[in-house]
Amino acid sequence: MTVDLKRSQRFGHSSRDVCLRQLHGDLGRSRPVNSLIGRGAETARLEALVDGIRAQGDALVVRGAPGIGKSALLAVAAARARAGEVTVSSTSGVQSETHLPFAGLYQLVHPLLGSADDLPVRQRDALLGAFGMVDVSSPEPFLIALAVLNLLGEAAAQRPLLMIVDDVQWLDRPTTEVLGFVARRVRSEPIVLLLAVRDGHPTSLDDSDLAELRLSGLGPHDAGALLDSRAPALPVGMRWRVLAEAAGNPLALVELPRALAAASTGNVEFLPLTARLERAFAARLALLPPGTRLLLLAAANDEPDLTAALKAAAIVSGAGTTAHALIPAVEAGLVRSDSDGVHFHHPLVRSAIYQKAGPADRLAVHAALAEVHAGNPDRRTWHRAAAIAHQDDSVAAELDQVADRARRRGAITVAVSALRRAAEVSEDPGDRVERLLRAAELSFELGRTGQIAELIALAEPELEGERQQARLAWLKEVLEENRNEGPPRILRLIAAAENVADRTLALNFLRAAALRCWWTDSGWELRQRVVTLAERLATGPHDPELLQILATVSPIESGGLVIERLESLRDTRFEAPVARILGVAGGAVGAYDLAMPFLNAAVADLRAQGRLGLLAQALVSLMWSLIYGGDLPGALLAAEEAERLARETGQARWQTSAYVGQAMIAAFRGEETHGLALAAEGERALGARANSSNVALIEHARGVIALCAGRHEDAYAHLRRLFDPTDVAFHPVTRLWALTDLVEAALPAHREEVTSLVAEAEELGRRTPVPLLHHGLRHARALLADDADAEGLYREALNADQSALPIGRARLTFAYGVWLRRRRRIQEARVPLRTARDAFDALGLLAWGEKARQELRAAGEVSDLRVSSGIDRLTPQELHIARLAAGGLSNREIGQQLYLSHRTVSTHLYRLFRKLGITARGQLRDALGPSAYVG
Repeated sequence: MTVDLKRSQRFGHSSRDVCLRQLHGDLGRSRPVNSLIGRGAETARLEALVDGIRAQGDALVVRGAPGIGKSALLAVAAARARAGEVTVSSTSGVQSETHLPFAGLYQLVHPLLGSADDLPVRQRDALLGAFGMVDVSSPEPFLIALAVLNLLGEAAAQRPLLMIVDDVQWLDRPTTEVLGFVARRVRSEPIVLLLAVRDGHPTSLDDSDLAELRLSGLGPHDAGALLDSRAPALPVGMRWRVLAEAAGNPLALVELPRALAAASTGNVEFLPLTARLERAFAARLALLPPGTRLLLLAAANDEPDLTAALKAAAIVSGAGTTAHALIPAVEAGLVRSDSDGVHFHHPLVRSAIYQKAGPADRLAVHAALAEVHAGNPDRRTWHRAAAIAHQDDSVAAELDQVADRARRRGAITVAVSALRRAAEVSEDPGDRVERLLRAAELSFELGRTGQIAELIALAEPELEGERQQARLAWLKEVLEENRNEGPPRILRLIAAAENVADRTLALNFLRAAALRCWWTDSGWELRQRVVTLAERLATGPHDPELLQILATVSPIESGGLVIERLESLRDTRFEAPVARILGVAGGAVGAYDLAMPFLNAAVADLRAQGRLGLLAQALVSLMWSLIYGGDLPGALLAAEEAERLARETGQARWQTSAYVGQAMIAAFRGEETHGLALAAEGERALGARANSSNVALIEHARGVIALCAGRHEDAYAHLRRLFDPTDVAFHPVTRLWALTDLVEAALPAHREEVTSLVAEAEELGRRTPVPLLHHGLRHARALLADDADAEGLYREALNADQSALPIGRARLTFAYGVWLRRRRRIQEARVPLRTARDAFDALGLLAWGEKARQELRAAGEVSDLRVSSGIDRLTPQELHIARLAAGGLSNREIGQQLYLSHRTVSTHLYRLFRKLGITARGQLRDALGPSAYVG
């Protein structure tokens, strides 16, 4: 593929004219990178990353105050890389570019776009669509990120690659999010990614788990040495003043002596450091000859292209301007030139130039730049918006178009910014509110609650009409989702759904009400109102939205109906989001075997589409189906991936559920300490978002951990909370799935108390055919029965169809064997105990397998210890890759599914082959055994 010049100009790579070449040739400086005073440890850390790049990739965030030396350290790393024959690719954020979607990313990867045709089609189209080079409707951000990862990986396979990104805080957010995705996945690639971020500016990297290097000021000795190296002739008093003012900031130590020398009084105001440095740069500007408006144009422009600045200068002044006008600024060290154009020595130089200009001058240069960028609609519009100090509907309309283009390219953050600015310049109040509401709704897609609140506050005073009122009410519901107001909030949501004419909005309110009914015990009357309204809004009895609401609001009362309708839809093909909610409906009524096909289909499609937010949710639901279905390795794969994706997409509740699933699996494996740590992580991730549903899951996991460890009193204390209506952990549905665990933990000390709880569950069982509940009831009846009835109840339970619940069947078989042994029916007891032991071993329930061995020893039969297999030594990601490879997928196809490069997949396969003791791909299936989860 060849990227033509017209397309590349979209992001500022136009041809350079003679003036630029002359400026570069005459004034370009190539300064050697010297050792940095006082940065020995920091330099060594960066050089070690570069030196080890061929063995392992890595990423590092360098943080610090303005002027603290971030850029200088990056320059050291770049010099080290070039000396070691490592390719260096770099970009830097520009404050005025933050509203141009993927502009920073384009600067970083545009030399590699000639290889874009080698990418999978969906990735290629997503990447080129993000750059506006092909027409693609709303490419998924994670497909764009995966395309970049593969593009960089292919280049690094030829020669290691150091990627340097300075001033990340000024990059457009879509670029920053892609870089965060890549940074978390480069360890298996010969790629090092260095990201410099200024303190005090939030970015999407702030909550990542990337390694960081935080730069502080130089110590007194090093600060003095740096100052003396740059200004050796300073008088003692002035030297002391500079050292005190600079407070160890290297750039201040270099710049403040110049400012003091330029000041007529020899004094500089006591100002915050950034403002002080801007004042220092501004002082140097005052020494330049007049006619430096070209500097202001370069500062206001959002690209380094000198040609554009020269054209704009001619428009403003009405006369031609040449590049030689910049010579004094270059000689003063304010700007530099290279083959890409003119760059400011430091971001504060740009800021000082722009801030020093008067308002009229700023408006004039933006108007000129809008004219220069007439061929680029996005750039033109942003400059037009910056060139007016009044409201203008024509500019607002153009910003609407910018927002639409940004949304289609997957840059939602940029669309929000464009809509907000469009609202600011809108003349009509109704149009202004409409744009603010659209911006808030897009912010909801991003999970930006703070931004939603701000936009709501701007829109609320001028709301017009019922629909705008309803949309605002919905946004407030999203904003206040974490407030646990119980029934009053549900009542308001029902009323809103009943009163709004728009069906989509009504369903939004109703789904929110249904979700709150699931979170808390809201009472039958409220739940019935939600059901009635859902049936009224449904398109028919098999409407997936209806089935999800019925399963969420009344899983017991509507369980049979939901199960019947899901069975009738089993062979129907649905779009991924619809398949997911049908799977969720199946899980909510305990029909996990019915949920599985829908969830597998949803997971596969959501992977292909790159919709990682919904994929995380589908994987959590699939995880529970796999746990109850007895596929613990598959469940662990789904849980580990779901936790990672939920963390990356900011979905705390789903992240908590994924942690809880992992904790439950750890309990079954006998990993008590690890399980408790995972449960604590789930609680930490949930934070202030706690509700009965999530707390119940956490307490259930802790109860199972204690039960598997033989701590029955602790287990009962945790599990009993799920059945106490006064406890925050009480949950009307989750408690029913924990019935078997509760009864086992309760005996014999709490028999009487637990008998009454089982009686309550029996009453519910008479109202629903939900299989998971009835399995628990059969097990509980046998455990609680007296000797005369117990055996018949055990046999009745074992004869029931439990093919969909292998763990439950194995535990029931084990309980029967224990009952027989304790009645001294030793020979009879050995058969079910042996059967249970073998089932536990096959299912990977190591804790229960050990319990079965203990019971067999008590029955006079010695069992061999379970031999650890190679599978037990695989990490979740290695097991996932192994299963996909065993299913016939290529490395590239596996990488597309797991959002890894195919070389990372190859590395994992090499390691897991050694763990499994195999040498060929064809041996994987036998080494792994039966596998239910390959999606």
